[in-house]
Amino acid sequence: MKYAVMAAALLSLSTPALASGSHAGGHGEMAVGEPGKKAKVTQTIAVSMRETEDGKMIFTPASFNVRKGQTVLFKIRNEGETDHEFVLDEETKVMEHKALMEKFPEMEHDDPNAIRLAPGKSGEIVWKFTNDGTFKIACLVPGHFDAGMHGDVVVAKK
Repeated sequence: MKYAVMAAALLSLSTPALASGSHAGGHGEMAVGEPGKKAKVTQTIAVSMRETEDGKMIFTPASFNVRKGQTVLFKIRNEGETDHEFVLDEETKVMEHKALMEKFPEMEHDDPNAIRLAPGKSGEIVWKFTNDGTFKIACLVPGHFDAGMHGDVVVAKK
């Protein structure tokens, strides 16, 4: 059994996604929604990511309210002094990714619902929220989530 687990781990390391240090897409249908079209954006939300003097890591703002069916442009800027990520997903998926990132800390996401930014850099995610509910934003760089870098996206029915 122990060798089977080790073999599975080694096999997973030989996949192109992990070998290149990225987490490729392939999520298929996501509960949080789908990539949106910029022409259909009805709301723009500016989000900053940074560390605080007391050692916390934060998103500003850390929570958002949107409507089901809405397409949102997240304009994300890393105002901190270290790399940060913005990952949008349902809480169970965020926690699964967090555990994987703790095992493979150099892994980067190549998903339409996530972006990793170096200090001083900016990026965008265009997202269409197809389901109502509460979802998470998180930075999954090891230690950042635990330092407070997460929040909620509440998607209300139309």
